[in-house]
Amino acid sequence: MKICIVSDSHDRADPLAAAVEAGRAAGAQAVLHCGDLIGTQTLRAALAAGLPMHVIHGNNLGDPVSLARWARESGGRLQYHGADARLELGGRRVFVVHYPEYGHAFACTGDWDLVCCGHSHAAGVAQVANVRGGRTWLVNPGTVAGLAAPATWVLGDLAAMRFEVFSMAA
Repeated sequence: MKICIVSDSHDRADPLAAAVEAGRAAGAQAVLHCGDLIGTQTLRAALAAGLPMHVIHGNNLGDPVSLARWARESGGRLQYHGADARLELGGRRVFVVHYPEYGHAFACTGDWDLVCCGHSHAAGVAQVANVRGGRTWLVNPGTVAGLAAPATWVLGDLAAMRFEVFSMAA
């Protein structure tokens, strides 16, 4: 299963929709948004791609009541998880949280195959040693909005456990 991982869209609907569409074209079957979406309306164009979206809120909360309402009315396409998400996708255990330091800590537990985070606006893909003697993938897609950093997103392949950072065209 391939996934489109985005974060820090900060009310920028167009780059979010462009990343989701690029992910869909590359075979993504779901979208993970690692927080700082802010306004629910930002999702409208991205949801039009038809992929299920898993969203957390981050430190720029926006309107959680609106997000919850949209999720309820989306027929399952939008799932709003609050501050973090615990998912099973493609047979993998996935944890989504906004802050990179929390992401690193959760990766260290060894309870997850993949931990996704945002906040720093710096894209990165790494394997983190965990307390079980293994390694856990830690992925930060950067900022899809391109705020104070290049606009980036990540395509993940959960079957192969490969993650590639993509830059958005300027």
